[in-house]
Amino acid sequence: MMNKKLSKQLEFIKEIDKIKYIQRKTKLFKSNRNENDAEHSWHLAVMAMVLLEYSNEDIDILKVLKMLLIHDIVEIDAGDTFIYDTQKDHTNTNEELKAAKRIFGMLPDDQAKEFIDVWVEFEEGKTNEAKFARSMDRLEPLLQNVSNNGGTWKEFNVKYDAVYKKQQVIQEGSKELWQYAEEIIDKSVESGILNK
Repeated sequence: MMNKKLSKQLEFIKEIDKIKYIQRKTKLFKSNRNENDAEHSWHLAVMAMVLLEYSNEDIDILKVLKMLLIHDIVEIDAGDTFIYDTQKDHTNTNEELKAAKRIFGMLPDDQAKEFIDVWVEFEEGKTNEAKFARSMDRLEPLLQNVSNNGGTWKEFNVKYDAVYKKQQVIQEGSKELWQYAEEIIDKSVESGILNK
């Protein structure tokens, strides 16, 4: 007979499978297929390991990986909010917090608290780990849009100012990656895949 703790953990594991069905607006590199949240989270985690040396500060990479792997689980309930959405702000909402409490609350109390705390830390973006994790979260779709000749920028008529403003978060986690991102944004304007 399964113990209660294991039963809760397995129910959570089954529940988060739903993240694979949450479609993002951004498409995979050089592709017409939309990325799902599970693919996005995995990709960010690998990016963080590869690009760790560019972090502004020494960071706990395990905590960053936790943040990146769970940060979008709330979208199972709350749905994906497009970063350039003009109707709904892409910040922590009551809807997302409610989702975090429900989904992470499926876990045993100690794990539920840890996951909620890590998720809140990422959303607040104040610690060095959260800043670096959030820089990964902004860099990946930037690279994807460039690989797709403007991607969602063209599809949703997103302008330079909006892209520049949203991407500035990168510099909080990595000044070096921000310099690279700035160059990419400027070159995107020059090549005509991003409009001023």
